[in-house]
Amino acid sequence: MKTRILIAACMLTTPVLANAACEEFLESWTQKLHPNRALDSEYVTCKPWPANPALTLAVLPLPAKGSDSDTGTYDLELLVADSGSGSIIAHSYQTSAITYDAMLLSGISLDTARYQLMPENRAFGVRISHSGSSRVNPYDTTSLSLYVIDGQRLKPVLDRLTVEERGGEWDGQCSGEFNSTSRTIDVGPAGVDGYAALKILEKSKKSTNVSKNGNCSSKDSPVRRTSFVLQHRDGRYIVPKNMQSD
Repeated sequence: MKTRILIAACMLTTPVLANAACEEFLESWTQKLHPNRALDSEYVTCKPWPANPALTLAVLPLPAKGSDSDTGTYDLELLVADSGSGSIIAHSYQTSAITYDAMLLSGISLDTARYQLMPENRAFGVRISHSGSSRVNPYDTTSLSLYVIDGQRLKPVLDRLTVEERGGEWDGQCSGEFNSTSRTIDVGPAGVDGYAALKILEKSKKSTNVSKNGNCSSKDSPVRRTSFVLQHRDGRYIVPKNMQSD
């Protein structure tokens, strides 16, 4: 039986400062893996893995030299650690994983929905959100990447699938058009290599705002639904370019 996962509503995150175990190990993880690098406390996130609370997941964002609040680059360290001792079990370091300028970084979160890709191999997700800085041309996007434990490393199996995208253009008062797209995942049966197929369910809608006689009204076009399937090939799920975040 397929397991339906609503990735638009499954962020399941816990603020790092509310998680004493995570807070306790953040500095030691950073110094062990990247001595003398600064850790951005605004975007760092970690939590026990609900599928196995003996393990803790963490994403450590490390700003590159020269980065500031308006433009820059983050390297990312992803890790799985023993929840009791903090010992690192597996990790993955990604250089220049996030860049931002006009599209500002607005959030990093862990997604621990039931991504059971194989009977013995469950994935976890990392969601990265960006927001545009223009008021009259708003734009927001969230991508999802999935990772599995492969020995002492974390193996990426799904790379930056866009799961939320919202944008539009308006006059700053009322009149304008807005578009939104969301994608969810059905984890399906195993494919030829043992990994489950991923059925992507896409929902798009358009809204138009009109000002008339001093009143602002909104009209929604019919929701458009479509779907497609991602098969696991050569170690990962291939995401179509038009559905992959930069």
